[in-house]
Amino acid sequence: MYEGPVQDLIDELGRLPGIGPKSAQRIAFHILVTEADDITRLQNALQRVKDDVRFCEVCGNVAADTRCRICADPRREEAVICVVEESKDVAAIERTREFRGRYHVLGGAISPIDGIGPDQLRIAPLLTRIAEPGVREVILATDPNLEGEATATYLTRLLRSFPDLSVTRLASGLPVGGDLEYADEVTLGRAFSGRRSVDA
Repeated sequence: MYEGPVQDLIDELGRLPGIGPKSAQRIAFHILVTEADDITRLQNALQRVKDDVRFCEVCGNVAADTRCRICADPRREEAVICVVEESKDVAAIERTREFRGRYHVLGGAISPIDGIGPDQLRIAPLLTRIAEPGVREVILATDPNLEGEATATYLTRLLRSFPDLSVTRLASGLPVGGDLEYADEVTLGRAFSGRRSVDA
């Protein structure tokens, strides 16, 4: 639609997750009218991410060093490992301030349609960590979608071979402020199966 570098930029932006053609076009035209100093800062930030950011050797989370800040924190509980798909899930759970254990980032979820099987995920390092003495519980916090459920089911089967290990799954159900009529069948079904007693 546009010529040369502008269309190239729109095409590249459109390859980013969550950016559709219209958003890519808006961002491209915003960049066109942005001050050169702002563009330089953006370029430098992108380059630093590629050059300086590593993945934690223990859990697979993004890190500035060989270990992320969570794995390097001696105050975190080592007996509980929360398994998530991506580093962004770690950030989401940390915002709740409810979890004081450690994490394991799989690097995705099982998705045969995308060619992602168990061998493409960080499952072997997880099993190594669980085999270490002191790990009592693994919390499966994969996404509540088809891929996340397949991954959780696969991990549950694998983890049965650890007799003293408690394997739990994050509860899921109706969001606060939601209406029952708009809930899908799976969410509503989970809300029923996960119901709990109400103290009078």
